[in-house]
Amino acid sequence: MSDARLAELTRCLPGLRLLTEPGDLEHYGRDWTRRWTPSPLAIALPASIEEVQAIVRWANLQHVAIVPSGGRTGLSGGAVAANGELVLSLERMNRVLDFDAVDRTLTVQPGIILQAVHDAARSHGLIYPVDFAARGSCSIGGNIATNAGGIRVIRYGNTREWIAGVKVITGNGELLELNRGLTKNSSGYDFRQLMIGSEGTLGIVVEATLRLTDPPPTSQVMLLALPDMDALMQVFALFRARLTLQAFEFFTDRALEHVLAHGAQRAIEGDYPYYVVTEFDATDERAQDAALAAFEHALEQGWVSDGVIAQSDAQAAALWRLREGITESLASRRPYKNDVSVRISAVPAFLQEMQALLAREYPQIEVVWFGHIGDGNLHINVLRPDDLAEEAFIAQCEHVTKLLAATLQRHGGSISAEHGIGLVKRAYLESTRSAAEIALMRGVRKVFDPNGVLNPGKLFADG
Repeated sequence: MSDARLAELTRCLPGLRLLTEPGDLEHYGRDWTRRWTPSPLAIALPASIEEVQAIVRWANLQHVAIVPSGGRTGLSGGAVAANGELVLSLERMNRVLDFDAVDRTLTVQPGIILQAVHDAARSHGLIYPVDFAARGSCSIGGNIATNAGGIRVIRYGNTREWIAGVKVITGNGELLELNRGLTKNSSGYDFRQLMIGSEGTLGIVVEATLRLTDPPPTSQVMLLALPDMDALMQVFALFRARLTLQAFEFFTDRALEHVLAHGAQRAIEGDYPYYVVTEFDATDERAQDAALAAFEHALEQGWVSDGVIAQSDAQAAALWRLREGITESLASRRPYKNDVSVRISAVPAFLQEMQALLAREYPQIEVVWFGHIGDGNLHINVLRPDDLAEEAFIAQCEHVTKLLAATLQRHGGSISAEHGIGLVKRAYLESTRSAAEIALMRGVRKVFDPNGVLNPGKLFADG
């Protein structure tokens, strides 16, 4: 091994799995953004907490930056290693460690994928309710690092609501056990919550205790076709008032076109500008009648043009695919993504401004957007035309993002709803956070990572 720093790491940890082949460096050095050329020093794959601690201590002594890595499904460049960092992949730490039937918690290692957590919870007759389309590849550690949300936030909230405790390794290699699974704990600052959403800049999650809950009641899934954007919030208000919603997701006709081209099946004949997939409790005939009545009222008001309700689990899955398949259907186009949020009450006004902004600034560029309307989160995907160079395309998108950030600031919104800041959005952090907040955030980071070895360049532009 030619690099003396890596030779020293191998000497300290002779059993550590360390990868340096070009293919491995490229694979582990990037996330789904694909905008930066991976250039990590090496890939470390520890198998224990002790190995993670030793790696962090080595990094401090050798002045090597660390990029923590999970499933690398992130969309903000948070797991990118483009400047000679050591990628610390947690994929080997992927086991269920414990289930507590009394506390109804599941303790897991950070590299376990979300789907495996769902399966483990179901094996005990419970659920872990955080869910999204990348469930088969994203890891719990990454979910915690970005406070991931997903399709059921309207009912269950974000990841932070379901983390009973975490163990983390700080930037100087210290192991902290935060909250220890307690339901009540008023003994000072809650560093557990500080770690959630910190994007690996304060500590590396090495173990997590997840809260589980009862499976939701019997539900039904409905697909709605809407005539215009104004109808979105009217239908949402109606359904929220009359039904117990588990999810309320919308997408545009352009999003539908891409999903259908990717293999999904059309469920409603005809073309409409907006669609909603909603899932709601349907435990008895009364609840089902309420859903039908809500649909008929929306139809009479002209808020809905057509709709279909799933009659089987297979049909429900097919309807959900129309929403969940969007990101996958766009992946080959490597879209420039915006992930924004505003208060639910601000959604109508923001949508009007946002749509006008996108139409004005992207006259010849296709924009595909969808979102979790019930929690104010919108995902904007900008597709590069074949005749536009990548560099010019990114420059134009960044110009529009700056305008979008200003619009969000006026509406009290956030430039990152659930994907984190990473490299992509760090220039726009000031649209969401005040100067005083950012100064405090920098100070907190300095406390937990005094030498700046954990994910430098992410969140803040200058490390």
